[in-house]
Amino acid sequence: MTPSAVTVAERANVGMRTVFRHFEDMDSIYDEMTQEVAKAITPMLVAPYEETSWHGRLFECLDRRAELYETVFPMKMCITLRRFQSDFLRQQHDRDIVYLRSALKTILPPEITSNRELFGAMEAALDFSTWRQLRQDQKRSVESAKKSIRLVLEALVASIDAD
Repeated sequence: MTPSAVTVAERANVGMRTVFRHFEDMDSIYDEMTQEVAKAITPMLVAPYEETSWHGRLFECLDRRAELYETVFPMKMCITLRRFQSDFLRQQHDRDIVYLRSALKTILPPEITSNRELFGAMEAALDFSTWRQLRQDQKRSVESAKKSIRLVLEALVASIDAD
C-alpha cells in the first residue's frame, strides 16, 4: 500500500536502474498507477443512474461507491498514506474529493446540497474513509459494510422526510 522504488523493482522482477529508466521518480510511478486505475474505473463513474428519484440514486450511489472502493482500495490507501510526502498524491487526493463531492451533488436536490451539515453527513457516510474503517478496521464484508452505510443514509433521509 506504500510502494517504494525497491518494492516496485522487486515486484516487477527488474533492477532499480530499470525502474528509473522508465520512471523519473516515485511520482512518475504514482502517475502511471493512477492512469491505469482511472482506465478501469471510468466506466463506473460515467454510467448513467438507473434510478429516477434522488432517494433511489443515493442508494445506487452507495452501491457504485462500494464497487469503486473495492476496485481502488490498494491505490487509494497508497494515496491516503503517502499524500503528505508527495505533491502529486496530495493533488490526486484533492481531485478525488472534489470529483466525488460534485458527483454526489448532481444526484441530490438543492435543499440537501445547500444544507452544509446534512450534505456533509451524507458525504461522510459515502466517503472512502468510512468504507476503509468498516472493511479494514472492523473486518466487515462488502455487504455488511454497505448495510451499515445504508442505515446511516436511511436515517438521514428519514430526518429530511420528517421535516
